[in-house]
Amino acid sequence: MRRYASVLPRIKCQSLHRKCYSTGRDDPIIRINNATFYRQHPTSTGAEDAQTNPSLFPQLTFKLLSSSPKNQHWAIIGSSSTGKTTFFEILRGQHLCFPPTARSYPFLSSREIEQKDHRLRNPSRAIQYVGFSGKYGGGLRGGSTAGAYLSARYESRREETDFTVLDYLKGNTVLNPSTENLGSSDEYNGLERVISDLNLEELVDMPVGNLSNGQTRRAKIARALLDRPEILLLDEPFMGLDPPTLKTISPLLFKLAEAQAPRILLSLRPQDSLPDWITHIVYLGPELRVAHQGPKSEVFRALGIEKTAYKPASSAGVTGIKGPSQSREGLPLQDESPKSVGQPIVEMRDVCVKYGDKVVLGNWQEDINGEQRQRLQWTVRRGERWGIFGPNGSGKTTLLSLICSDHPQSYSLPIRLFSHSRLPQPGTPGISIFDLQSRIGHSSPETHNFFPKHLSLRRCIESAWSDTFLSPPSLTYERDILVDTHLRWFEPDLNPAYQAPILRNAQSTGFLRHAAHLLDLNTMSTSTATDWASTIPFGSLPFSAQRTALFLRALIKSPDLLVLDEAFSGMDSALRDKCLLFLTWGTTKTYSKSNTKKNPRRVNDTPGWVLELEGMKVGGLREDQALIVVSHVKEEVPGVVRDWICLPEAGTGGRARFGRFGGPLEGVRGGWEEIWGSMG
Repeated sequence: MRRYASVLPRIKCQSLHRKCYSTGRDDPIIRINNATFYRQHPTSTGAEDAQTNPSLFPQLTFKLLSSSPKNQHWAIIGSSSTGKTTFFEILRGQHLCFPPTARSYPFLSSREIEQKDHRLRNPSRAIQYVGFSGKYGGGLRGGSTAGAYLSARYESRREETDFTVLDYLKGNTVLNPSTENLGSSDEYNGLERVISDLNLEELVDMPVGNLSNGQTRRAKIARALLDRPEILLLDEPFMGLDPPTLKTISPLLFKLAEAQAPRILLSLRPQDSLPDWITHIVYLGPELRVAHQGPKSEVFRALGIEKTAYKPASSAGVTGIKGPSQSREGLPLQDESPKSVGQPIVEMRDVCVKYGDKVVLGNWQEDINGEQRQRLQWTVRRGERWGIFGPNGSGKTTLLSLICSDHPQSYSLPIRLFSHSRLPQPGTPGISIFDLQSRIGHSSPETHNFFPKHLSLRRCIESAWSDTFLSPPSLTYERDILVDTHLRWFEPDLNPAYQAPILRNAQSTGFLRHAAHLLDLNTMSTSTATDWASTIPFGSLPFSAQRTALFLRALIKSPDLLVLDEAFSGMDSALRDKCLLFLTWGTTKTYSKSNTKKNPRRVNDTPGWVLELEGMKVGGLREDQALIVVSHVKEEVPGVVRDWICLPEAGTGGRARFGRFGGPLEGVRGGWEEIWGSMG
């Protein structure tokens, strides 16, 4: 009897052990069934909660299979205000779920996962998120920039905390790491493969602070892959990547997704191109709701897209233009006559930037009036509108850092800014950093990454007249009115609580009804109150709104030189076009309300009653201002750009190419291909 008693417990334990784990073969990896989510626990206050704690994706049902006869590859599509990042957070187990049992991860509890790596039973470990917005930090320092500054990436002296890309990939980004943080050798087996697949070989010994925007994205994806997750959530992975990299990154992601190593979910904007290997779509609507989901063909049918190939929204298609002879900003597609230019603002002669023996900019020869000149020769004059193009890491940001004087070598190189060198010359004073800042408006991903997130939206725009981000701005009555004008014009895009005016009758609405057929009232505010901008923290805004605020900050003081480095990257197509229209015309032009195939959107004069409001009349770029734009996307290039320079890929020994268009880029057939040449 004693013998059987000793056997029974073992049998019972084995039986219990079999119940703890399923085979996992048919279990979904994520299962959400009719669930509603909240950021905070809902209370009985009802109406108040709807404002302060709204429901997230109410009655959501979503299932991601662990395996199927044909692999499913999902994309989450929506504008920046529809909650793509919030949807990914829900998939990772964040936010409160009601009922609590409506969200589960059956596959992560399977024996297969236990045998593979027991740590993957935790959804936050098994489901890795790679984001590039300000909320999660655009760089590789975990979003922390305390004690850092913009020019640190260009200095030759390195601190102990200037970790290399290889350190970052291995997770060695703390001083005196413990052995627990170093990981086992098995975790680094795929390191060389990941480095090769993402073209990081030339970057492994480079400090992470020196990486360009596109290189940073590749490094973050590589780091996530090394954790060997079951699911990789990529939040707008194609934003900021140059055309050559786009051609290689999409096939790589497909290869990983097809092998389910790991399974990959992408989030995209409506204007982004949808990879042809995507099979299923979740299309997000307004107010944090899912509008459509399912197989790609079914979602296309529900959206009214007849073709099987997804056609992203573009300026010439969905957004519309006034006519075949005008650009989206209402500019003629062919200039009638060349515009006059003024005195030089930027003069570079024989410029070459290098660190030790490594040349990062200017390693080529140029033909200047029949004379072969070594290194970069470039002049920007008043009234010129330049576009700077080139692959990630080709030196575009380095070139701009010389102009904005963030680069220490701007003091020693043969560069003249506003007819002055940085250092005094005999009989000629130098130009100070504060004088440069007052004459240059600058927006870039680096500025976005370093900008203090706790400042209010209004304070963000007012800092255009500050010596530093946090120093008090130099304001006047006229400047206050100017800030109010910009906030009122862009309130629908910056104020989360904005509600468009409702036209009930002619008596109550007056002149609003009279002009309703001319402009879209949803794109501007006629209210004079801007107190809301003083209570909204910059960091709480959606990514697209943050980029808009930094664009306005660069533009508002009408600088002699406006530098827009990927300033429109991350914006929705409608907001991007609105910013481009504002850049060209200020408040004097607006888009019409209609936007259909039969009645496409047009560029109209702003009604006089709007411009008669105090301070509402603001012009676009002046003829004596110069503009420099950096972009990897054709639709983000302003229609006013005429001159361009394309830098060669780093390490190829190629030379910079220059060109000029006789009209807006969108009206030049083959113009985008001409810029990129064989690289595109």
